[in-house]
Order: sequence, then C-alpha cells, then structure tokens
Amino acid sequence: MKLIVLQSLYLTAAAVLLPVSPALYFQGQRTRRRIGVLPAPGGPTHGTAFPGNNGDKTDAAKLFVIGESTVAGLGARTHENALAGRFADRLSKHIGRNVEWDVVGKNGVTARQTINELLPQMPDKQYDFILVGLGGNDVLKLSSPVKWRRDMLELLAKLRAAQPNAAIFLSNCPMIKLSPALPNPIRFLLWQLSQLHDANIQEFSAELDRVVYYPQPKELDIEGFFADGIHPSEKGYSDWAEAMMQHFANHYKW
Repeated sequence: MKLIVLQSLYLTAAAVLLPVSPALYFQGQRTRRRIGVLPAPGGPTHGTAFPGNNGDKTDAAKLFVIGESTVAGLGARTHENALAGRFADRLSKHIGRNVEWDVVGKNGVTARQTINELLPQMPDKQYDFILVGLGGNDVLKLSSPVKWRRDMLELLAKLRAAQPNAAIFLSNCPMIKLSPALPNPIRFLLWQLSQLHDANIQEFSAELDRVVYYPQPKELDIEGFFADGIHPSEKGYSDWAEAMMQHFANHYKW
C-alpha cells in the first residue's frame, strides 16, 4: 500500500473524528490515570546471554537494543527478564555464540524522540545486531504515516551510518486490539492507525539492506502476556522474543 494511500486514509479518519475528538481525549486521559505507570526494571542495562556449554566469550556477538517502554523493560523486574535480555537469549541460541547486549530505552518516546534523545546514548562500539522497538507511542500520539516513515527512515539511516555492518531487526507495531486496559472506541481507533503503520513499515523496510521487520502477528496467545494490560509481563517478553527470533531466523540471510 503506497504512502499516499496510507496518508489519505489517515487524513480522512482525522476529519471524520474531529467532532468527537474532545470526548476521545478525555477518555484517553481517564484511561492513562487509571492504568498508571509501571516502575522501570532494576539491574544493569547490559549483560551476556549464553547458548549453552559451548559458548565462547572471545567470539561473542554484540547486540544493541533501543526504543520505547518495552525496550525500557516496563513490566519486568530486570532487563535480563525484559525484551533485551530475552531477545539476546534467543539470538545466542540461534547463532550458537555468546551475545553481549546493551539496552537504551525510555518510556513514552516516539521515533523522532529516539533520534534526538536515545541515539546519542548508544555505546561507542560496533554491534553485530540491533533491535529497534518502536511504534507504540507514534500510535498513541497519532503520528501520521508520512511522519512515521520519515522519522523511521532517518533513524535507520543514522543507525546504519554508525553501525555499517550490523543487521537491524525491527519489532512489530503494537497489537492494540489485544490490550485489555484500553476501552473502546479508543482501542478500535488506535488499532486502525497501528495497522496503517504496520503496512507502512513493511513496505519501506523491504527495500533496505539488512533490515528485517517483524510484522504484526495474525495470532497471539495473550494468556499471561500483559503486566498491566498494555506492557508485557516477563512471560510476555519471553514469548514475544521467541516469536520475533523465529521470524528473523526465517527471513534474514545469516
């Protein structure tokens, strides 16, 4: 689906919803207050995952994880039990090497804020793999398809310039329709936008070198997945990392 079509759908929906936007805004604010904010995980923002007894620390691969609240680990006790640590564990087992990981995440950031605030915090080292976890806040803050594509392409270009040899993996845009904490009609409307962003990133990432996107899964077992109805639990992070790793294993030329 071309960008002009995605943008037209976005603008048409915005015009239709304009008369009821104040009511939607207040519903959103009430939902935000009711849910609250989960505490950030404890422990270090770096670690090492091991494939088993045959791990070789001298040949460790390096993984950098960057993005929003799911990357920041909300819903988990430590980063080792959150997205960075769980994905590093799956990656290590897939490649049969130790994986040394670093994570930089912040609750509430969009792709644009990630460029401005988080990218400068990337450690000064070369990575073999990068995992980018964004999309939720660009949906919640109603970023247009044009803005989403522009900001993501700029972020990916900057990551590629800094890390010319890294494979870049992108997590899926959020499965808003499965979030029990969000009431309708907000959940329905945000899900429509999330699907637009999913179609958008599938299209433009397909043309990029060594960039692989994990599209929104058609089926997802949400039993025990959520910590607060929005962010994953430790089980959710583990299941999510496993699903992404299976996709990347099948769609990246290792």
